[in-house]
Amino acid sequence: MRKILATAAIVAAGSFLLPGAAFADGPLIAVFTKNNTNPAYAAARRGVDLVAKEEGARTMHFVPEKPDNVEQQKSLVVEALEQKPDLVIFVPVDDKAMVEDAKKFTDAGIPVVSFVNRLQGTFVTHVGSDDHAVGYNGAKALFEGMDGKGKVLAIEGNPAAPTSRNRVAGMKDAAAEFPGIEVLGVVTGMYQKPAAYEVTVAALKEHPEIDGIWAANDVMVYGAFDALNEAGRSAKLVGANGLDGAIRMIEDGTMLATVEFSAFKIACTAARAGLKHLKGETVPADITVPSVLIDKTNLAPWKVPLEERNCPSWEEIVH
Repeated sequence: MRKILATAAIVAAGSFLLPGAAFADGPLIAVFTKNNTNPAYAAARRGVDLVAKEEGARTMHFVPEKPDNVEQQKSLVVEALEQKPDLVIFVPVDDKAMVEDAKKFTDAGIPVVSFVNRLQGTFVTHVGSDDHAVGYNGAKALFEGMDGKGKVLAIEGNPAAPTSRNRVAGMKDAAAEFPGIEVLGVVTGMYQKPAAYEVTVAALKEHPEIDGIWAANDVMVYGAFDALNEAGRSAKLVGANGLDGAIRMIEDGTMLATVEFSAFKIACTAARAGLKHLKGETVPADITVPSVLIDKTNLAPWKVPLEERNCPSWEEIVH
């Protein structure tokens, strides 16, 4: 039987099985996130651990070694089933490819809370955000910051993720309201900094004029920013997540705005919902965590680093 170390990740079947928080002999929560490269998912794992500590539960984290890899996440489902968790908190790498795999938990009588990316199936609840609004509000802030005119490059995340698809739809709806804005195209950055860097490098070679860049998350803004700097060019930048790096960039004027899509708050709420369910309490079938546009006018609450933030209470999110 594979041993779980308390101090280091284990490479198993091409995947990471990460230690979680063991605070008591309470319920075991298996937590599935998409990668180890996006700080938003590191914050999500911390959020589940914080709630587990409050409730005397234990956590075990299952993360693909290769970011957003479907086959590795499928293998991790098999590994998690062997651990017989009491609760699963699950974000799919692909909302279609992972449907049958998530169903294996419910077939085994294990309750599942889906979060961030919605997928078909029977779940205690889904906890997420309004991704259309995330994309729309960020794009509107960008277009207004450009005085309603200019050429924009849009960088989507993983096309297999509904978060990205919905954010792109929101961006396009905002663009339709600004006739002076030309969206040069939507390129795929896979929610990763290196991929966003590469597609921005290519776009800069193709387009002598790019006035603004809308990205579906902050990490891709970082990649686009590096590409712009290397090319000696500049553009107004907007992302999503409200990551610490984005907050610093807004503060120093290198980024216009971000939209708080808080994987941390979402994961905290997902953990609270699942543990309430285990206690026999009723929880809503769908929970939406509000998003907020962050710019220079309202930075203060987000200047507290992610690793120092506390989980919101249940009542703050669920009214």
